[in-house]
Amino acid sequence: MEIIRTPAEMTVWANKALAAGQTIGLVPTMGFFHEGHLCLMRKAREKSERTVVSLFVNPIQFGANEDLGRYPRDFARDCQLAEGEGVDVLFAPEAQAMYPSEASTRVIVSGLTDELCGASRPGHFAGVTTVVAKLFHIIKPHCAVFGRKDFQQLAVVTRMVADLNWDVEIIGHPIVREADGLAMSSRNTYLSVLERQSALCLFRAIAHARRRVRTGFVEAKVLLQEVGELLQQEAVTIEYVSLVDQASLQPQAVLRKGAVLVMAIKIGATRLIDNDNLFEEN
Repeated sequence: MEIIRTPAEMTVWANKALAAGQTIGLVPTMGFFHEGHLCLMRKAREKSERTVVSLFVNPIQFGANEDLGRYPRDFARDCQLAEGEGVDVLFAPEAQAMYPSEASTRVIVSGLTDELCGASRPGHFAGVTTVVAKLFHIIKPHCAVFGRKDFQQLAVVTRMVADLNWDVEIIGHPIVREADGLAMSSRNTYLSVLERQSALCLFRAIAHARRRVRTGFVEAKVLLQEVGELLQQEAVTIEYVSLVDQASLQPQAVLRKGAVLVMAIKIGATRLIDNDNLFEEN
């Protein structure tokens, strides 16, 4: 596996691959890999001839009081795991290389970024779409794989690609969970043993919602109240609980195909998100 540190070197590599007629699959990450990341890498390898994983803790998607400084990092371990998955290139640039001091451009997707995580994290999605746009320009992938755990992010990136006529296939990979149902996340490492148990309320809420849907229940308002009460049985702070359309992210009053339960909570200082398309088969 090759480790590339600068955008210019990365583009040279990509141009050579394209000139050789090879397809490129990209997995954008912030590192500290777990099984969820590795699943994305496997999907990228399945869909393309050459696989690039970007490892970049993107400073412009973090707010002033968020966890940029303490975000978990282990570069040596990440390299070992990526190489074990057959990744061709680990692109790991420094922040100054991605955002020179004179840089003044942001890529903004309006509408889809106003609510849910966008409401509590102003500027977050502008940071996400800007870095993803830069990665697409630098690496020139044919496809890019994103995890569905970051459901709103996937919707926003998909909209950006459609709006800007990018010839990139966006692949949403199903959420990868621990054996007890907790969605895998690098931020799970922040949780104490007791907090880790409390976090399972997210999966219990999803299981409850799925049971209700299987019985033919369709009233979103009542289901949201039930989910909220279930979450509040634990020592958590609810940021949002909503039932939205999978494409538009608009709230749904009546449960129907395409309805997604989306949740964000805080347990102590740790913010966790989870979601489930209630009408999809698990």
